[in-house]
Amino acid sequence: MAWRAWRHPRAQGAEGRCIGRTDLRLDARKARRLARRIRRVAAREGLPRLVCTSPLRRCREVGRLLRRWGWRHVVTPELLEADFGAWDGRRWVDIGQTEVDAWCADFADHSPGGGESVRQVLARAAAWSPPGEGGVVVAHAGWMLARQWLAAHGAGTCPAEPTQWPAAPPHGACQPV
Repeated sequence: MAWRAWRHPRAQGAEGRCIGRTDLRLDARKARRLARRIRRVAAREGLPRLVCTSPLRRCREVGRLLRRWGWRHVVTPELLEADFGAWDGRRWVDIGQTEVDAWCADFADHSPGGGESVRQVLARAAAWSPPGEGGVVVAHAGWMLARQWLAAHGAGTCPAEPTQWPAAPPHGACQPV
């Protein structure tokens, strides 16, 4: 059975900011729109009515809607976005080029803002154990990109520079897990 990962809808107030674990609000209409789309795709593909989400509101709200429609909803901390430490919630222009350059120079192991390194995000994504044979995940771009990297390159590998990291999927996009 298959798993499908969906990127959460765009959160309110994220524009121009480094957003990892900051728990931003989500427009209820966007959450309903994504939940309906997930429900249609799951029915078409014969996926179990099981949704795993990050505990952050921008994912959890979609899972809550699916739960109201009879789905099983599992909140899973392993699906959290990357932890950007002191950078989290700040405007990118206020972070400083020197700090960003330090991350780019040691992309795999530098912990931006004192948070998680890319290697740590990859390890957390690899450690996620699905609670069933199939279903859907509503998660964040960082987690989805880590799973994409792992599928393409295998566990124990890590990109050495930012240009090797996959491009972020659009909000509301779906990919295999």
